[in-house]
Parts: sequence; C-alpha cells; structure tokens
Amino acid sequence: MSAAAATVSAAPAPRRWQRFSLGKRLARLAFTLFAVAAFVTSLRTIEVIPEFLYDAPDQLADLFGRMWPMDAGYVGPTLRALVETLHIATLGTLIAIGIAVPIGLLAARNVTPSLPLNLLAKFVFVTSRSVNSLVWALLFVAVFGPGPLAGTLAIALRSVGFTGKLFAEALEEANRGSIEALQAAGAGRLSTLLLGYWPQVKPAFWSIALFRWDINIRESAVLGLVGAGGIGVALDTALNLLYWDQVAVVLAAIFATVIAAEIVVTTVRARML
Repeated sequence: MSAAAATVSAAPAPRRWQRFSLGKRLARLAFTLFAVAAFVTSLRTIEVIPEFLYDAPDQLADLFGRMWPMDAGYVGPTLRALVETLHIATLGTLIAIGIAVPIGLLAARNVTPSLPLNLLAKFVFVTSRSVNSLVWALLFVAVFGPGPLAGTLAIALRSVGFTGKLFAEALEEANRGSIEALQAAGAGRLSTLLLGYWPQVKPAFWSIALFRWDINIRESAVLGLVGAGGIGVALDTALNLLYWDQVAVVLAAIFATVIAAEIVVTTVRARML
C-alpha cells in the first residue's frame, strides 16, 4: 500500500453537521413537554364549560344589539368624565416624573456610585411596578375616599417604577467622554448633570414621559371601576344599571381617546426628538 493510500485510509470519517447538540435537543423537548403540561393543567383548572363557548356568538350578537343605537343623552356626562380622566392621567404622570427623576439619579451607578443607595432606589422601582394601578387605587380610595385624588395618586405611584427605571438605564448608557472632560475641567456635580448627562438622556427622557402618559390614559380609564374617578365611574354606573346603550357611548369615547392620544404622542415625539 502506498503512502498516499495509507493517509486516505487513516483520515477520520467526516462529521455529520447537526443544528442542535443532543443536550440542546433534550432541553427543547423538555421545554415543549412542560409547556404542553402547563397548558393542559391550566385548562383543567379554570374549568371551561363547553356549553358557554357554544352560545357565545349568540350572546355577543345580543349584547351588541342592546348597545345600538347609542344613548345620545349620555354623551354629556361621558365627556365630563373623560376630561377628568385626562386630568388624572396628566397630573399623575407629572407627579411620577417629579418623584422618579431624583430616584433615578440614585439608581444610576455611574451617577451615584453607592451600592446601598442603588439598591434602595431599585427597591422603590420594583415596589412601584409590582402593584397594579387598580390595587393602588383601592388603597388610596380607602385612605382618601372615592374621587379623582385617589386615581391621580394611583397613577403616579404606578408610574414611578416604569419611568425611573428607564431613566436610570438611560443615564447608565451615557457616553463617559464628555462627562470626564467636564470633571477634568473642574465642573461641579450639578454642572456635570446639566451639561454632561442631560443632553445625552434628553431624547430618552421625553420618549419615556410621552409613552408613560399614553399608558396612563388607558389605565386611568378603568380606575373608576373601584371608585377612583374618571370615565370608569360612568362605565361602572352604566354596567350596574344594565344600560348597554350608555355602555356603548363610554366604550366609544375610551376608544376614540386612546386613538387620539396615540396620534398626539407620535406627532409630538416626531417634532421634539
């Protein structure tokens, strides 16, 4: 046998390419089985009654039939409640920004190099985000009584975690070059914040504020269901009295407001940023 033939015979067999290794395939299979088991378990736990699903289209058609025609006389009260909802969302957003900005400065590690303060600020953000706005509203209704004050405070505290966390992350992503140049020139802490960090995070800040205001309009629309003021009160009243033509007016007003807020936010963001 020649040397070339011996080299060919001694060469290892070509390896077969596989997209996933055996461990990855087993992990994907285990995840799939877990997802299917969780779905089946959840389906059995909620006890879906098939008879209710069969006549759902008929019930839905009957409901829409009761909603039409809408009650034109309910437009006035709905608009007044809608204005109150906008006030709740706007004031709640402004209060949240006022609280979130200083806490966001504490949460940013490059602005406040103190681990205890960073953890404390992040704990505040987690606490704010972990409690739903309806739960906040229930708490403030119990403290201050029913009305828009409870709704405003609920929106504010719910928004602190969202606004502050994103603001802190924007600060941590700021370019260090201009910051170090200002510090080397002898700039104080306030000057560094205003001239170094703020120009870099200003687009993100306004985006966060506008986006949160848009979200708060949606959330404040249902706070009246627990007595926290706004258009949710009108919706709750109509639902309790089974006045479906009035419910249709409220739902149409909420839908139109959400669309208008989306347009306003998109336009303002395009012109400012």
